[in-house]
Amino acid sequence: MLRLTGALAGMAAAAQFTPAPAAAAPRYHDNPFTLGVASGEPLPHGVVLWTRLAPVPLAEDGLGGMPPQDVAVRWEVAEDPGMRRVVRRGTAAARRDFAHSVHVEVTGLRPGREYWYRFRTGGELSPVGRTKTAPAAGSLTPMTLAFATCQSWSDGFYTAYRHLASQDVDLVAHLGDYIYEYPVGRTSGPRGTDLSAAHNAETLTLDQYRLRYALYRTDPDLQAAHAAAPWIVTVDDHDVEDNWSDETSFSGASPEDLLRRRAAAFRAYYEHLPLRASSLPQGPDMRLHRTLDYGGLARFHVLDARQFRDPIDITRRDDPARSMLGAAQERWLLDGLADSGAVWNVLTQQVLMMQLDRLTDPGLQQLNGDAWDGYTANRNRLLDGIAERRVANPVVLTGDMHVNMAGTVKRDFTDPSSPAVAPEFVTTSITSGGNGADSGPQAEEWLAANPHLAFYNGQRGYVRCTVSPGEWRAEYLVVDKVSVPDGTVSTRRSFVVEAGRPELQEA
Repeated sequence: MLRLTGALAGMAAAAQFTPAPAAAAPRYHDNPFTLGVASGEPLPHGVVLWTRLAPVPLAEDGLGGMPPQDVAVRWEVAEDPGMRRVVRRGTAAARRDFAHSVHVEVTGLRPGREYWYRFRTGGELSPVGRTKTAPAAGSLTPMTLAFATCQSWSDGFYTAYRHLASQDVDLVAHLGDYIYEYPVGRTSGPRGTDLSAAHNAETLTLDQYRLRYALYRTDPDLQAAHAAAPWIVTVDDHDVEDNWSDETSFSGASPEDLLRRRAAAFRAYYEHLPLRASSLPQGPDMRLHRTLDYGGLARFHVLDARQFRDPIDITRRDDPARSMLGAAQERWLLDGLADSGAVWNVLTQQVLMMQLDRLTDPGLQQLNGDAWDGYTANRNRLLDGIAERRVANPVVLTGDMHVNMAGTVKRDFTDPSSPAVAPEFVTTSITSGGNGADSGPQAEEWLAANPHLAFYNGQRGYVRCTVSPGEWRAEYLVVDKVSVPDGTVSTRRSFVVEAGRPELQEA
């Protein structure tokens, strides 16, 4: 059944990326671009453009109020925000089978350039989005990167995204938990939005996942962040189900049920994000690990820490047969690191890589089996491989934790004199967990028990990085409150890493 599902998905992928049929677009009674526009996966000569037609975005069948037919959508790319100097245009199909989403893989653009884009259908125009191509191969042009994660819609307002959209960043990396699968109550927490009963259920089916993504993507601040810069994305657990691993459900569902759920979740994930056709799901499988070069300055190694990992079992953390990434992805990653000529090699990934002892008693470690601490043999193989291959300037970007942290990944966490392998920057959630707090007993305990940990903060926000050939600068931007729509953003802490020296320095 799963092989047949994959084959059908492959046929659908081929259909979506062939030229659009000459289907007349309907006349819309409501704006069909209620979910905004987005771009992603930048290359030197092209990007992916995305939108989804949904004049009734919260229609409970997950289809956005669209008619049961494919629709032609025009797209344009220009050199100016007024869309006067159009350099590329074409027609794409908004396929009913893909919830009328559109993925356009634009080519023929110039490296390292800003562009603006929009869509048109049935006499309606989308908002204009800004994107940027990657620099030419070998270019050392500096960049500004933002990375974020964990954006539970019902836990608060997306103030951090509103701020991010104003920052003129070159690239945004999203590290997972784009949605949460839990029921959303009628008044949706601090947002106070009146929702139908269809939202108050855990997402299990394709219709439910589509509805959940539509709910999130109606947010104007999230739309603004997507329209401000190209994104690269990867999934974590809540995009399917809390703490899932490969075919193993943490909640006890059967492998067959989890695979069905994965197929639905991945399909909706693809339909709502600017991904290439190479990432289109084949049933319950989706290609997410990939590399993206930003000139010669940085290579992003986007990891998949869910689909290939062994089940969570902290008692077997040192078993060399267990893997977080799976054998094939491990080889792919080490080969890609060895072949990279970039100044910075960025591990764009989901869960904490450095060791985190969550108790102060040195004789008792409380480790998180869902993080790399639950797969120490795999972590050791990776760190040994980085050292043996003399990988230039590895940097680890991490989400999942709902707290800000900065620290150092070491070859041996039990030896204070062990050499540093890479800095690790952990971004807090956008909203998940509510307002949070700057510090407290947990901060004191974790900092005392982990000498390689330099910073802890429990507020919400994101991390902005300024990257040049000589240094990597990371700024932790925090929101005072996400429980109100007018929260304020400030810089809580900044760190610098010099090229050739993996140790953190306070900026």
